Amino acid sequence: MTRTVRTLSFLMLDRHVRVTCRDDHWADIVRANYAALLSPRCERPADLEFMIEGHALSRRHVLHQRGRCSVAERRASQLLFRLEKAVTVSLQELRSDLLFFHAAALTHEGRVILLVGESGHGKSTTAWGLLHHGFEYLSDELGPVELPSLQVHSYAHALCMKRLPPAGYALPATGAMDLGATLHVPVDAMPASVGVPSTLGAVVFVRHDRTLSAPAWRAVGAAEASARLYAQALNALAHPAKGVDAVVDVATRVPCYALDTADLRLSCELLRDQVWRWEPRHRPAESPRLAA
Repeated sequence: MTRTVRTLSFLMLDRHVRVTCRDDHWADIVRANYAALLSPRCERPADLEFMIEGHALSRRHVLHQRGRCSVAERRASQLLFRLEKAVTVSLQELRSDLLFFHAAALTHEGRVILLVGESGHGKSTTAWGLLHHGFEYLSDELGPVELPSLQVHSYAHALCMKRLPPAGYALPATGAMDLGATLHVPVDAMPASVGVPSTLGAVVFVRHDRTLSAPAWRAVGAAEASARLYAQALNALAHPAKGVDAVVDVATRVPCYALDTADLRLSCELLRDQVWRWEPRHRPAESPRLAA
């Protein structure tokens, strides 16, 4: 069977990333995952190059990266994870001027909120919920901060969740990709703010607690915030003083809070109401595309 070879070009944090897929199945997955970053007419030499082998019925999917060892996975979801990790690690090397946090980034009235936390503690689900409450999507899993301006850059790949969101926050009727172990919502199915960097307005440390009947919110001091931020800084060692000064600078210049999430609606409403207290402006209408 003859399969179509397709090459896709993307601009990610102003770096040219080229992905060649040996089959339409993978080309469609990669294109949907990075649709907002697509740059088909980019004529610059590629900063990063990848090739993916495999098709819809494959039991073996292979990722090749120029200058690196190839990796193989049985599941498409795992290979997409490998691609995303390879891209983000390489971008940290190519853009060492930025301080990268393991965080989701959302915008609210032109200001960015970073949702910071360990994997499995509900960052992406909370981000998805907040899109139903007047927030716009900027990034998932990666928060690139420019120092010292505190501008947060967009890295708008598809939002990834490990399980279906609760009632009232259903996935869009079309466009979402179910790869078995993970669910991916392309940017064009969400209210998003892609392009010009926006100023960091607050950091929220997110932790899901199944034992809570209601979410809990508290302010976090600079010392605690610095320690927690440093633990989620991805390229701290690329910065002077091993990144400590940069992280402390962020923690002291930006208000920081902790949100222990419970019910998704209650958690999102609590965060939304707190945000409106920080900046008492006109409350935006909820997105018609995502209103529950």
